Amino acid sequence: MGELLLIRHGETTWSASHRHTSYTDLELTPDGERQARTLAAFLAGRRFVTVLASPRARALRTAQLAGLVVDGVDDDLAEWSYGDYEGRTTVDIHEDDPHWNIWTDGCPGGESPGQVGERMDRVLARVTPLLDRGTVGLVGHAHSLRVLGARWIGLPPSAGGRLRLDTATVSVLGHEHGRQVILRWNQPAPPAPGTAPEPTPRH
Repeated sequence: MGELLLIRHGETTWSASHRHTSYTDLELTPDGERQARTLAAFLAGRRFVTVLASPRARALRTAQLAGLVVDGVDDDLAEWSYGDYEGRTTVDIHEDDPHWNIWTDGCPGGESPGQVGERMDRVLARVTPLLDRGTVGLVGHAHSLRVLGARWIGLPPSAGGRLRLDTATVSVLGHEHGRQVILRWNQPAPPAPGTAPEPTPRH
């Protein structure tokens, strides 16, 4: 049985400033491109049955720089639609609504946790049968992949709130004794030889 690799895209200007980014199609920053290139060595030697990516440029560019061949673009892998909160930070939103929590409340004009969960369930329904043939890669975004991780282990979409996911990380879903489990989560690529790791995670 193969593994399911979840790859979050590299840094963008909005991820670096903690702004919610869904349909806004931003490119990677220079740091984000460096992060994505570092993933190439991390993923080298992996053989994929298929690699699917979000349609957003930041995901597709990350896949390219990481040395992955994208076999298909899947709209269901797009980031949580933030609706009226697109481009805003959580700190900013809390000035208007101090009790807002995306994991329980969703976004006005955007998606609810349940709607994102339905999308991730569709992705899993499509790719899970492929694991009989080997490893599958999914290149996407923080919130949607966190929901997908929660759904893989049978938890509600809101449980994704317990699964932090930084930029340019790899998470691995798999099986243990026939059960669907998280094997590794939020794993950054090791720094290239001769370089120091960043002092703090980049979001």
